[in-house]
Amino acid sequence: DLSMEESGGGSVQPGGSLRLSCKMSGFTFKFYPMSWVRQAPGLEREWVADINSAGDRTDYEDSVKGRFIISRDNAKNMLYLQMNNLKTEDTARYFCAKDFGGGTIRGRGTQVSVSS
Repeated sequence: DLSMEESGGGSVQPGGSLRLSCKMSGFTFKFYPMSWVRQAPGLEREWVADINSAGDRTDYEDSVKGRFIISRDNAKNMLYLQMNNLKTEDTARYFCAKDFGGGTIRGRGTQVSVSS
């Protein structure tokens, strides 16, 4: 069965950094593009970043460009999101997803809270 488990969230002050991780199983990870999405309370789910299967092409939502970096380790079936210079508006629950644009989500997400 398809499985995803996010980790690495936490509470930080504005300007801080966090690195999210996602462990996946149940499919051939290296063949698929992956993405991160987030959802803040009361708001719709929002796409954050994409990465292709080889890990050499990425795309970002405008508000996180230059601050977030998506990456992957195909040998370990792991997806990552390095988040730098965090802002209060980044507060949300973050989910990893199979395919571009947040196609398939199976995990519970990891909470990121940014406040002073």
